[in-house]
Order: sequence, then structure tokens, then C-alpha cells
Amino acid sequence: MVADSSYIAVEVVAGSAEAQQLVSLKLPAGATVAEAVALARLDERLPELGLDPECVGIFGKRCRPEQMLSDGDRVELYRPLRADPKVVRRELAELAKAQKAAEKKGPASDQGS
Repeated sequence: MVADSSYIAVEVVAGSAEAQQLVSLKLPAGATVAEAVALARLDERLPELGLDPECVGIFGKRCRPEQMLSDGDRVELYRPLRADPKVVRRELAELAKAQKAAEKKGPASDQGS
């Protein structure tokens, strides 16, 4: 990574299916996630994503913006959810149950016509 121990190398990433951005930064040792996010300016590069600088993680694990970074860290900015995963799972389960019930009724109702 970075030979000088007073600096660390980190990456800040964000994206969607259509657009991704990765910014490599060299920061002073002791820098925080919030500082890296501010310097990367991904909210300006990807305004359509509606990124929240408070919704961040390091290598897929949610963290607080004041978390100190280590050399080689990858800071990730997470997009807001479009739908609540619990609600989506429940709706899909109900749909599958309704389809299964319709399949059981389907052949019997055809014979009665």
C-alpha cells in the first residue's frame, strides 16, 4: 500500500447497476470515514443515487462516520433501500401461496365446465 506510515491508502466506492465510482485516496494516518467520504465527493459525482454520508461501511460492515481508517480500507457508501426487505419477502411468500392454491384449483375447475 503506502510506504510512509504517516499516510494511509484507502478507497471510497459507491454505485448502482448503471454507474459505479471508485476513488483512491492518500490520507493522513488517523483519518476518519467521514473525512474520506467528504474528500471523495461521490455525492457530487453520483447525485442520482441520493447517497447519505451517514450510511457507510468498511468492507461490507456498517460503521459510524467517525470510525478511524486503516491502510487498505475500502469505504462503501450505501444507497437507500427502495423497499423494506421484510415487506418484499412477505409479499413474495403470499404471492407464491396464492399461485400454489390457484394451481390446485385450476385443473378441477376446468373439468367442471
